[in-house]
Amino acid sequence: MPDIFLSYNREDQARAKLFAEAFERQGFKVWWDVGLRTGEAYDQVTEKALREAKAVVVLWSKRSVESRWVRAEATLADRNKTLVPCMIEPCERPIMFELTQTAELSHWQGDASDKAWTAFLSDVKRFVAKEEAPAAAAPATPLAAPTAPNIEAAAPPARMGERGERPSLAIMPFANRSGLSEDDVLAYGMVEDIVSAISLSPDIRVLASSSTLAWAGKATDLRVVGRDLGVRYLLEGNVRRVGPNLRVTVQLVEAETGAILWTQKFDRPLSELSALQKELVTEVAAHLGVQVQNIEMERALKKPGDITAYEAMQRVNSIYAQLSTDRLPIAVAEARRAVAIAPDYGAAHATLAITLSTLNFWTSDDDARKLEARHHLDRALALDPKDMQVLWRCAASLTYLGHPEEALLHAERAVDLYPNAHLGWRALGAALLGLARADEALACFDTEEKQSPRNFVLYATLGRRAMAHFHAGRSEQAIEAIDRAFRLNSDYPINLVVRAALCSIAGRSDDARDCIRRLRKLEPDTSIDFHAGRCAILMPPGSSAVLIGAFRRSWSETPTERIT
Repeated sequence: MPDIFLSYNREDQARAKLFAEAFERQGFKVWWDVGLRTGEAYDQVTEKALREAKAVVVLWSKRSVESRWVRAEATLADRNKTLVPCMIEPCERPIMFELTQTAELSHWQGDASDKAWTAFLSDVKRFVAKEEAPAAAAPATPLAAPTAPNIEAAAPPARMGERGERPSLAIMPFANRSGLSEDDVLAYGMVEDIVSAISLSPDIRVLASSSTLAWAGKATDLRVVGRDLGVRYLLEGNVRRVGPNLRVTVQLVEAETGAILWTQKFDRPLSELSALQKELVTEVAAHLGVQVQNIEMERALKKPGDITAYEAMQRVNSIYAQLSTDRLPIAVAEARRAVAIAPDYGAAHATLAITLSTLNFWTSDDDARKLEARHHLDRALALDPKDMQVLWRCAASLTYLGHPEEALLHAERAVDLYPNAHLGWRALGAALLGLARADEALACFDTEEKQSPRNFVLYATLGRRAMAHFHAGRSEQAIEAIDRAFRLNSDYPINLVVRAALCSIAGRSDDARDCIRRLRKLEPDTSIDFHAGRCAILMPPGSSAVLIGAFRRSWSETPTERIT
């Protein structure tokens, strides 16, 4: 266990060395990344040292404040109450650390008698001594919080396979129905490109295209293929020319039964095919991902018993597809079930964190519930820090808890690691929206919808898209987005608040009053103040006051009436 963890930007290594050597001369054991041995996993070793260090010294500079790694390390240290920051050059610290007492050592070049240095050294010594004192309590961290329910501790160890696995897919060689030899290359290339696109998704495990070549051009029982390859789904396809267009037809088949689960046609002009082929592949892969997700949710709901943790998480997803206050406790129960089945499964803990955060956001602000959500959030990140489900769910949970800056760190990592995963882009967009970076948020929402058209939470994304457009001064686009959201789900309270406000501003009084009536029917015991406060958490600062003001006017102008 190191006494001091040194967090800095690699470009400041020469300055960091001064600090490391000065601390070591004082007898401290210092961890900084130059000590990593060849072959060690950077993330694992770094995180272990960060969590175990008695003091985390963060060196703020113009470069480190822009580093998501340094900010993430500072965030965790602040949460664990081990943060001891200092400035090594004038810069604007991240806003969440502006109120943290920070030493000014921009001038310091290693002088052991410097007064600012000796004062800072005393602070560091107090942190280390506090950890070493036998009667002192350890820093309170969500992982060890005594009041957080330790659900997983009481659960039996997970047996092999209880986590469950993401669905597996094999893509059969596409048939050339055009009868033209040049389309053989196109058919083969389509399979290669679709495999490549889907292989980057964390939601589907796809086999290499070479695994199905043996069945090319043969009439085959797909149930036999599925059994031989050990996959849950098979994708068949063909290409053919239809007038001036190239048509690609695909169908998704359940391997066990041979049943066709989904089929769709995609057309592109032959004259523009070379320019549009990548777009065509992206569209096929995106629709396929949505269909598999929907089928997996339905499959989990129909299973009578003996479910896996993964299937319990799919049941949670199905509730989020049509989220409502009365269904949220069911989502929490299913998430608890996933954790109980597989207590060492990071994604299960992340699922419980987001359901608890959502319940807190939707119902009442409860400190114990927030503490439990934070407990499972940190547990998830400790177990599987690179897992896509963990990263996006933790980011979304933090957004609901009102911490968009911290959410941004995990969402950025999610899209860096999994650029083809739409929910990572959704989480990133939500965090950016909470920081009033509307145009950046809209770009993320564009990517989400392109990668996963009509996904199961698109109605929620469209509501946030409306907020972003309004913040950017584009009222017409805001109305268009919220109307699309309303058509997908007319009973989502957050969107009803936003739509009531936008319609009121646009002079659509009847639509605004209709939204208020729906809200009152859906949540008859919820006050206008709670509606307003809840939605303000998600809205970008700067425009939330205008939207909430318009919502309040609509509320007061809509007569209270009994709706049966």
